[in-house]
Order: sequence, then C-alpha cells, then structure tokens
Amino acid sequence: MVKIKSFLKILGPGLLYAGAAVGVSHLVQSTRAGALFNFDLVWVLLLANLLKYPFFEFGPRYAVATGKNLVQGYARVGKWALVMFTLLTVLTMFTIQATVTVVTVGLIAYVFNITIPVTIIGLIVLVMSMLILMIGRFSLLDKVMKIIMMLLALSTLMAVFAAFGIHKEIAPDMITHFTWTRQADIFFLIAFVGWMPAPIDVSVWSSLWNLAKMEELGYRPNLKSTLAEFRFGYIGTALLALGFLSMGALVMYGTGEQLSSNGTTFSGQIIQLYTTSLGSWAKWVVSIAAMTTMISTTITVLDAYPRVLAAIYTGFRTSIKRPHVKENAYYFTGLIIMVSGASLMIAFAAKSMVFMVTLATTLSFLTAPLLAWLNYRVVTDSHMPLEARPGLLLKILSWTGIFFFAAFSVVYLYWTFF
Repeated sequence: MVKIKSFLKILGPGLLYAGAAVGVSHLVQSTRAGALFNFDLVWVLLLANLLKYPFFEFGPRYAVATGKNLVQGYARVGKWALVMFTLLTVLTMFTIQATVTVVTVGLIAYVFNITIPVTIIGLIVLVMSMLILMIGRFSLLDKVMKIIMMLLALSTLMAVFAAFGIHKEIAPDMITHFTWTRQADIFFLIAFVGWMPAPIDVSVWSSLWNLAKMEELGYRPNLKSTLAEFRFGYIGTALLALGFLSMGALVMYGTGEQLSSNGTTFSGQIIQLYTTSLGSWAKWVVSIAAMTTMISTTITVLDAYPRVLAAIYTGFRTSIKRPHVKENAYYFTGLIIMVSGASLMIAFAAKSMVFMVTLATTLSFLTAPLLAWLNYRVVTDSHMPLEARPGLLLKILSWTGIFFFAAFSVVYLYWTFF
C-alpha cells in the first residue's frame, strides 16, 4: 500500500499527463460524441482508455526503472527506432500544438469578448506560454497543474450531476445514433479515438516529466509508487471524459443544436452546457476553469515538445559520438521552433476549429500502432531490468491494443481511398 504522504510528494507527472490529455479530447471530442450520438460511444471511450493504458504506463515505468526517457529507449533498441519516432513526431507536433492553441484562443475570445483575429491571439498565447516556461520551467508547471485539475474536476462533477435533472425539448427528427455503415460516423469515431484519452506521443512526455520530477525530488521513487501516481491521473482523465460526454448527451442531444466549427462560438456553447445545468451563477466559475484548463494544456504541450526535440537531438548526437551541448540550449531552441511552426499552422488552418481537431486527432490515430509497438518494444527489450518488465496481462493487453489500432487504421484508409 503506497503511503499517502509519499504519494503526495511524488504527485506531479501524472497530473501533467492529465493536463495534456484533458483538453481537446475532452472539451471538444467527448462533448461532440454525446451531443451527436447520446451515450452510444461510451463503450468506445472506455475501450480506448483500456487499450491505450499500457502504452502510456510504459513511459513512467521505463523512466523509473532505467533513469532514462523513452527516446533514449528507442535509441537503445536501434537507430531505426529513433528515426521512426522522429518522423512521427515531426509529422504531428505542429498540428497538435496549433489545435490545442486554437481551442484555447476560442475560450479566451469568448470569456473576454475579444474580436481580434485568431492568428494574433494565438501568437500572443504561444509567446506568453513560452515566456512562462522559460522563467518557471517544470517546477511552476508542476504546482499550477494540481490546482487547475482539481478546479475542473470539481466543476465538471457538479455540472454532470445537475444535468441529470434537466428537462429538455427533444425534436424527434434530430435523434441520431451511431451507424457502422455511415462514412461520416466512422470518420468521427477514428478522430474520437485518436485523442482518447490523448495521443500516444504523451507517453514520451510522461517519461521526461518523471525524470524532471526525480531531479526535483533528488531521488528515484520506487516503481510501485510511480505507477500508482500515474494511474491516479489516468483514471481521473477517463472519468472526466465520461463527464463531458454525459454533458453533451444530457443537455444537447436531440435538441437540434449543433456544435459550431468556430472556436469562439463553440467555447460559448461549452460554457452554456454548464450554466444550463448549474445556473447562470456558474458562468464565470466555469469559464475560468475551462479557460485555465486549456491554457494549461497549451503550456503543457509547449513544454513537452521541446523536451522531446532535445531528447531526439541528443540521441542522434550521442549515436555519432559528438560532444554534448547544454540541455537548456536545446530546450529554448525547441520552444522557438514550436511557437513559429504552430503560429504558421494557425495562420493557414484556423478558420475551422473542427477541421483542425479532426486533422490532428486522425493523424494521431494513424500513427498510434507504430508508437504503441515502439513503446512495447522498448519495455520488453533486453536492456530493460527484468523485474520492471510488464507482466503477462499487460503484454496481452498491449498486443490487443496494437491489433485494434492497426485494424481501424486499415478501415479508415479503406473508407478514404476506396
């Protein structure tokens, strides 16, 4: 049994994982799932969380067992693995950062009634986030995330319970259910699972955050404590996803109201979900909770990718025996690259928030089988301490997940091109 005192001391990386996960997949995709299909996709939500669990857990598992991050693990498996991960990262990183930023901008614009272009607000948010990370780094992010996640969890829980008592007018012709033979439904399902509960890339971020936490603590926690802390955050994100899906189903399903593709309008609809169930008094409380959650997600993602890019660059330099450069230089360079790339992406693709979300989540789904297999390959490799390798049940769940992601990727590609 993990002692409460020691658990609270190591609490942090699991909540950073939650901060990265609870954003687009929850506020946008889970709410849309409920609004479009009622509770039809609850089983998909639960299955996605179950099948993705091993691959996220492998991040903290590997970090605490070896004192290394997953990128270093890929390099140990072979240079081909490092190259593959690098290509997958470059393919998705700007789209993911731009997507979470656009959702954040929509909330900020709605809450403060700002009408200036999304591109300008997005650039301001990204630059401010970069400055916060340059000043505070991991320690500040670690402390703030605990408060933000508690605030969102509490407000969501209250809103869901209140929503069960709502009486709404249902239009019979607006009642729809998920259909396996409808292409649009399949495409939505793929996008929904792509970021449910998060892109598998986040497993790498989790390994890096665990190493940062170890550095802050001055020691390496045991595997049992580390996994307990991770599971706390993981289960919490799954419950929050159920909460958002329930809000969409209980308040919007069958009413004929459609979630807008405009970020600002969509944000207003999300806030309305809460005020409809809790009352108008909750508008500002919920607005602040939702806005700070998305700001924290933007900052968390912006912190993660420079760490990943630094780890990738270090891995290639080490493999060809070049001298080491200070990690801070890599990190700050990565921040500038991410802000520049994401800003350009927002400038060209921010007109439709739903398009950006669908693009990012679909890319994540299509890359999921490869990333999942890479993670499994690392934690079962000969350099992984024997006592820390996953057990039989986790191995079976891993191969089931890999098969599931690969099969649905083939289905998506078939529907798209044939």
